This record gives sequence, C-alpha cells and structure tokens, in this order.
Amino acid sequence: MKLSVFTASTPDWEPEQAAGILAGQGWDGVEWRIVDQADATPPGFWAGNRSTWPLTGLEDRLDDIARITRDAGLEFSGLGGYANCRDHDNVERMLAATARLGARQVRVTMPGVRAGDYRETFATTRSDLEWIEGRAAEHGVRALVELHHGTITSSASAAIRLVDGLDPERVGVIHDLGNLLIEGHEDFLATFQMLGPYLAHVHVKNALWRATDEPGFDGSVIWRNEWAPLRSGQADVEAYFEALHEHGYDGWVTVEDFSTELPLEERTADNLAYLRAIHERVTTRHER
Repeated sequence: MKLSVFTASTPDWEPEQAAGILAGQGWDGVEWRIVDQADATPPGFWAGNRSTWPLTGLEDRLDDIARITRDAGLEFSGLGGYANCRDHDNVERMLAATARLGARQVRVTMPGVRAGDYRETFATTRSDLEWIEGRAAEHGVRALVELHHGTITSSASAAIRLVDGLDPERVGVIHDLGNLLIEGHEDFLATFQMLGPYLAHVHVKNALWRATDEPGFDGSVIWRNEWAPLRSGQADVEAYFEALHEHGYDGWVTVEDFSTELPLEERTADNLAYLRAIHERVTTRHER
C-alpha cells in the first residue's frame, strides 16, 4: 500500500513547494488537482488553490508537472481531474495527459443526482462511460468514477450498477471514506467485495455531523455535515484499513484532508504518521 496526497487539500503551496514538502515528509506520491478555478485571496481548497494546475493550456504544462513530480522523487497516484463524463473533449484531453505523464489513472466526474430524471441520467452516463472505456483503452490508462455525495454514484451499490460489464482495467471506482459518511455508507468489507476488480483507488478524509443552532419550524434539530481531521471525524479509519487489508487491497490510498484545525504542513505530516501507525497495527494483527 502506498500513500499520497490530493493537492486540492494543499491550497497554500505552489506545485514545487507541495512536491518538496510532501516528499520530505515521506509520502510516496501525489495526486495533482487539475481544473480551471476562480481566483481567491487567501487561497482556498476550491478557489485560488496554488497546488492546482489549470485545465486551460494543460498540454503545455505537462513537462513541468512531470519534472516537478520526478525531481521530488514522488510517484503519481493518479490525476485529480474534474472533466465531466459528458464533456468528451476534455475527458479525451485528460486521458491523453494521463498517458503522457505515466499517471495510469484519472478521475472523471459524474452528474449530480438532481441533473434530471435519475433513470435517464444513469442511462446517458452509462453510454458516456462506454465511450470513455474505449478511449481509455486507446491511451492505455484507466478512468475513475468516484463515490461522491450528491452524484448518481454516491454509493458502491450505485457505482457497480453503472460500471458492471465494463473493462475494470479501463474504468474503475474510487472508494472515498469521508464522502460516504455524508451519503452512501455501506459496510466496508461488503462494499469492497461488491466492487471486486472495479475497486481501483481509495481516497481518505473524515467528516462529522453537527447540530446547528437553527432549529426546525417545530423545534426539531437540523444537522449539517463538515470536514474533520482524520483522527477526530466520525468515520473509523482503523476499521476502514482493517477491511482494506482483509479484502487484499494493496493499491494507492490518497489523503484529501479539508479540515483546518492544524496548519497545513503539520496536518499533512500528522496524517502520514497516523495512517502509517494504523497500517502497522493492522498488518501486525494479521501476522500473529
């Protein structure tokens, strides 16, 4: 198992700074965020993120992405793309960039659950993925469908319905611990077994639900979700790694921590120490 960081979660750092710090801390790889974004001061996770490569003009920046990653001694765990599956032109560009960089796999985003009648959206998306499967095969890479709240693939059950029958070497699924705490949670081990060969990648972050200060019209409690540190969110990270180990998963685990309690550099270092400690505890238990 190798550990990497998705740079959506490192907004304060320029790419060379991000690569240097992550490598120095001992991370194995990096998952670069690639998207056109709005400007923001100070930089944030979703706007003004300094560790993000713009989609516009991406082809002219691929040599820089490769050099910065290589010179730091990091590997690509994949690319964090945002091209929607219906945007064939930009999906094609992302697949080609993934191949050129040797990054092997790239996320392709799914439509929102309220994009239209669910059944029609699902059928159209399946058609899009069949096209993507062919293009991924042409480029020798894999497109990834993420389990994400608010989309038509918020659960593993939904995702396996969508991808079943496609070549798992060309279309895979990202299992995301934090997203599933918000929507779509199913038993960890059963989920991994359900996805089978389609389990291609893992994202780890944590979240929690808090009661708001604004009661409902009848005094009922209204809850809101928010991101939390890996150590203090509601998801059981150790149980998650236990299930991954039992299933035999030995691929990439990419951290995208959107909590802000700790300064960024301290946060990434602590996350690495925490996950390594969990991994050691889990493997030691199974070696007895």
